[in-house]
Amino acid sequence: MSNQPILRVIAKMFIPFLMLFALYVQFHGDFGPGGGFQAGVIFAAALVLYALIFGTEQAKRVVHPRALQLLVACGILLYAGTGVAGIVLGGNFLDYGALDHHNPVHGQHLGILLVELGVGITVTTVMTSTFFIFSARKKS
Repeated sequence: MSNQPILRVIAKMFIPFLMLFALYVQFHGDFGPGGGFQAGVIFAAALVLYALIFGTEQAKRVVHPRALQLLVACGILLYAGTGVAGIVLGGNFLDYGALDHHNPVHGQHLGILLVELGVGITVTTVMTSTFFIFSARKKS
């Protein structure tokens, strides 16, 4: 798309706002509509748009596929680790109230924040990795 300067300029202006909106959806998800899955999809859409406009090789320099593999594991571990922390602290799996015995409401907010962050990271990286895999396929 190097012969489309208008698309490149508009994308450079639009992508940061997409990412900012994804962060809003991520961290506002426990107070209203949104959460990790929706934020992950929006963030991945911003990365896919970048790859479509500037090319997948340039996108792979921005977000290396190896980093995506590492972040998939980190997102899953964050989700599962929050659940296991509930068990270790005397509750059930994903019992957020057990994360703070002095103030269970605070523990619930912390737990949902960590779980939704794990989901957001995982969804973003899986969708972006899937796009990179399909874009690397040869046409037959």
